[in-house]
Amino acid sequence: MVRKLQIFRILRRDTRGVALTEFAFAAPIFLTLVMSGLELSNLALAHLRVSQMAMTVADNAGRVTGGIDEANIYEVFTGAEYAGSGLDFKEHGRMVLSSLQHNNLSGNDEGQTIVWQRCWGDDKSVRPQYGREGHGRDNDDLEAGLGSGGNKITALRDTAVMFVEATYQYQPLVTTGFFTTPTIRYESAFNVRGRQNNVISNTQDLDEMTC
Repeated sequence: MVRKLQIFRILRRDTRGVALTEFAFAAPIFLTLVMSGLELSNLALAHLRVSQMAMTVADNAGRVTGGIDEANIYEVFTGAEYAGSGLDFKEHGRMVLSSLQHNNLSGNDEGQTIVWQRCWGDDKSVRPQYGREGHGRDNDDLEAGLGSGGNKITALRDTAVMFVEATYQYQPLVTTGFFTTPTIRYESAFNVRGRQNNVISNTQDLDEMTC
């Protein structure tokens, strides 16, 4: 009996495994907090890059002077790919570039029209949200312009607005059922500056990036 009591006292004073036991309990919580912080940071960075891509495409397309050509569209989307490096946007996203102009009609049919439209990205499930090429040409369907809510974008006569819709399916750092894959979407618009001809040409006979 005395021998057993001595053993119990020794075991009670032995704390060599306490730290390991505490770590076993705390490690999952600690790792979850670390991974959640990293995932939130990565998600915020993805939002920033998609937003920058949308602005870059709209701005660069609006800066093309003289006339707009299919070769310019290739260059604009190449710039977007560079701006979104690391996202694999082409594989998991879709960029829609629309040339919004006045339909040059009057009366009840006056409004806006999408004169031409180009898309880039492999996610073909994403479609233009406000209309396709030619929409509004003969009617006032786009009288209010493009955009959601009260932020409608319109173009004045004899000019154009480059309107961009950028949609991306977020790719988490850790592919598990714990983290979701939200859809990131941004829109941007820039006026065309110094362009006399807004009709798109194809002098090099390139494949059109149609939607």
